[in-house]
Amino acid sequence: MGSYPPGDVTFLLKEINGLIRETGTEDREELIQTGHHYSEMLPIEYRPTKEYMELFHQTLQTSAKKVALAVAIVAELIKATKGNNVVIASLARAGTPIGILIKRYLESIHRLHIPHYSISIIRGKGIDENALLYMLDKHPGAKIQFVDGWTGKGAITRVLQKAIKSFNEKLGTHLDDDLAVLADPGHCVSKFGTREDFLIPSACLNSTVSGLVSRTVHRQDLIGRTDFHGAKYYREWLSEDVSNLFVDTIAKHFHELADTAKQQCSMHLIQDEEQWITWSGERDIQRIQQDYKINDINLIKPGVGETTRVLLRRVPWKILMNRMDNPYLAHILLLAHDRGVPVEERSDLSYSCCGIIRPQGEDNR
Repeated sequence: MGSYPPGDVTFLLKEINGLIRETGTEDREELIQTGHHYSEMLPIEYRPTKEYMELFHQTLQTSAKKVALAVAIVAELIKATKGNNVVIASLARAGTPIGILIKRYLESIHRLHIPHYSISIIRGKGIDENALLYMLDKHPGAKIQFVDGWTGKGAITRVLQKAIKSFNEKLGTHLDDDLAVLADPGHCVSKFGTREDFLIPSACLNSTVSGLVSRTVHRQDLIGRTDFHGAKYYREWLSEDVSNLFVDTIAKHFHELADTAKQQCSMHLIQDEEQWITWSGERDIQRIQQDYKINDINLIKPGVGETTRVLLRRVPWKILMNRMDNPYLAHILLLAHDRGVPVEERSDLSYSCCGIIRPQGEDNR
């Protein structure tokens, strides 16, 4: 599965092409907010406009070195804390290109050939335990490092911690539950490349920057007891795929940034790990929830990556931005304009931006 070279990643996912139909955005939003689980359906993939794709390519060129340095720092932290006998488990799908970049950095700079798998984790359902069992069987004695693109308010971090705790208790294993990300504006992990809430270009798009793989699905009529979680493989989008372009563009900067990354890694490791994790982003979101009288905190999606997702596959109510001239938010303004979503400036945001999903039945809030 997927449009990446086989050596970059193995998707531990069940292909469900022909078994599930995508649901329109409005219908899907209503289903989610009336109790249906988001993992039991797929959104219709957003087909980017020419203007939007031009913005993606422009952003990729201008931010490639910044992303590459964040990748390099995280890769150095993984090597320093996990050693050489490590397996990368990226969380599909935003984590997949990041896992590939970390793998390529370790190969290019340290001559380490690290196995890399992309696996599913779902809020409200947990991690794909069959995928964990597969990796443990294939790589006995190796340490598993979970990888994602960024943090929002930390929901997936908490899901991962709970899921790994349960898995270890059931099977007597000793998996670490720590998550490594490029950007941690939520202040909820200790392995990160930056705390800055900036645009990682892969957040701009859906499957066409993630190996043509859909978001993951878990529905009982589709996924058996011994199956991996499911996903679609959009082969029909191959001509529009920029997955490998994204990875190649960033990876070419690794050698020039390796020394800087090693220095920053050393400085990072001097700090007590517990000092890094404050969950300050979560507290900011609770304040927004109170200010806007939003009942369900899951309707608030902070950070550039999560706000982009709201605009691409949810029904947004409004977008909050720390400042209108933020250079990392041009694509947010373009998408908001395209969908007719109001944008408000809020200077007290610790994140660059925040997307708020429209509560069902409250269209005129």
